[in-house]
Amino acid sequence: MTQKLRILALLLAATSWMCGPPRRPGETSGGRAVLQNKGSDTLVNVAQAWAEEYQTVEPNVAVAVTGGGSGTGIASLINGTVDLANSSRKLKDSEAEQARANGHDPVEFIVGYDALAVYIHNDNPVETLTLEALADIYGEGGSVDEWADLGVEIPGCTSGEMVRVSRQNNSGTYAYFREAVLGNNDYKLGSRDMHGSKDVVDLVERTPCAIGYSGLAYKTDHVKVVCIAKGDDPSDCVVPSVESAIDKSYPVARPLFMYTRGEPEGAVKSYLDWILSDEGQCILLDKGYAPAKPVDCSNPIAGSE
Repeated sequence: MTQKLRILALLLAATSWMCGPPRRPGETSGGRAVLQNKGSDTLVNVAQAWAEEYQTVEPNVAVAVTGGGSGTGIASLINGTVDLANSSRKLKDSEAEQARANGHDPVEFIVGYDALAVYIHNDNPVETLTLEALADIYGEGGSVDEWADLGVEIPGCTSGEMVRVSRQNNSGTYAYFREAVLGNNDYKLGSRDMHGSKDVVDLVERTPCAIGYSGLAYKTDHVKVVCIAKGDDPSDCVVPSVESAIDKSYPVARPLFMYTRGEPEGAVKSYLDWILSDEGQCILLDKGYAPAKPVDCSNPIAGSE
């Protein structure tokens, strides 16, 4: 066989594999179970950590993790091309109906909790904001467009412009912020809409005029997080933390979800059981998220230092 024919045969084989029917949950490839896990960018770091650690627990199971946003994971769930969809928002009734129309009956699992933090530049003197002020900043028709509207001057922000950093509209974080802060009203036009959670924090770090929202797990020493008040009194605010996400005292705390295409079984069930065990939940806690249940992390996790 010539080199050109060999290449053609390989391409035909690859095309045949990609166009084949969706795999069933936990289906094996070459003697190993290969699980497809896709979705929320908020969850992608801990999902990768889970996948890597689980390889040491169950060497015959490989978990392929990709991000892309909650909407991407849910679309893959509806189409039946993933075993586990990660989402930082709840599945909509219409999405569940679409999945069932395709022969998949989604099952929801809460795998942790997250405090959705509001980030500002380290030089920004703001310490607290109310939910109402956040709605005025981000919501359509809101009255706050410049930092001067809040009586604030920021070193390095010579224009006084408030650079609003947001997420793209297929993000569960975008959808949850709209629900919890904007009351499902529309966002103002003109925000800088980022692909990923880390991108939001990175832009705020580099931009003295910026304000952005992202998961607490993406906090660094190079940005500030704002204390958020649910009511009218800014002094009655709560700082985002693992503890305030667990006790729900932080006003913008949210559950984090994994969805399966039906009742999990086989390798999918074993993996989810492990994620919800102390070992899996302690990895989640170590990454800056709140566990889904009380856990004992006093014993070292296998394979960690």
